[in-house]
Amino acid sequence: MSKPISSPADFVRIEAAALTALAERMDGAMRDPFERAVNLLAACASIEKRVVLMGMGKSGIIAQKIAATLSSTGTPSLFLHPAEAIHGDLGAVAKGDVVIALSASGETDEITRLLPVVKRLGDAVICFCGNTESTLAQASDVVLDCCVTEEACSLNLAPTASTTVMLALGDALAMEVSRRRGFKAEDFADLHPGGKLGKRLTRVSQLMHRGDALPAVPPATPMPDVIYEMSRKGLGMTTVLEDGKLLGIISDGDLRRLLERENGHALDKTAADVMNPHPRTIAGNVLATSALAVMEEKKITSLIVVDAAQTVEGVIHLHDLWGTELI
Repeated sequence: MSKPISSPADFVRIEAAALTALAERMDGAMRDPFERAVNLLAACASIEKRVVLMGMGKSGIIAQKIAATLSSTGTPSLFLHPAEAIHGDLGAVAKGDVVIALSASGETDEITRLLPVVKRLGDAVICFCGNTESTLAQASDVVLDCCVTEEACSLNLAPTASTTVMLALGDALAMEVSRRRGFKAEDFADLHPGGKLGKRLTRVSQLMHRGDALPAVPPATPMPDVIYEMSRKGLGMTTVLEDGKLLGIISDGDLRRLLERENGHALDKTAADVMNPHPRTIAGNVLATSALAVMEEKKITSLIVVDAAQTVEGVIHLHDLWGTELI
């Protein structure tokens, strides 16, 4: 150790220092290797091949997390346990796959034994390694230096700072590949349908009222029938449609203003006379968060969902967003 541990916070400081050193390497000597690794992974994903992560012990746990992060951000990946690979699971590696091997020493026996076969089967080998002169590093196409000056361990033995550096490097690699490939929030939503995150990433089309639940009247509809349709569908509004195309919208507010303006003649009007011909619309593939932002900005409670041809697909109401935990 460079200096004795005086408080538990020192363990965190050691790991923070290791991350700072990693960032400096990424800005310097490791800039080109990192760029090559990003290009390999992006090319692998573009031809629908996979990234195969390998590691033993603590490095294996980090490899599993990196594989999960890559997969969740649009780069198909899997974790292959080196010990299991030796006994048949190496068949998971296919031509064109990129292998990322994690080993602090670069001499992990279960991994070095696999290298000749992995290099024959896969497209390239990227290693996360703390020893750039090791067997693993020498056999790899790209070497990403994960060296640390010390572990966050009073004995300088337990993998701590080294695994933290591997984890951060894996995150950086996954995020950069995702950014290069134009991965969007909508793509992220498709891969995260469950839990609270899935609710936050729900699309408008999943929440909207459609079919018989969609309030809709033709433009010549008398106002008594318009009011009946609005009451029956319970959304405080109705669309005005002709051949499926949106002509306008009538809201509760429009009705109140009609009564104030026309008094006893209000019911003599038709939907076309009363409708707002410039309603706010939104596409069905947009995230519900975007719909909420529009409603809040325009101080409205519903949006008409239309396709590219302006054909009405449904209506999304402010109340529909409650279940997504956005409100």
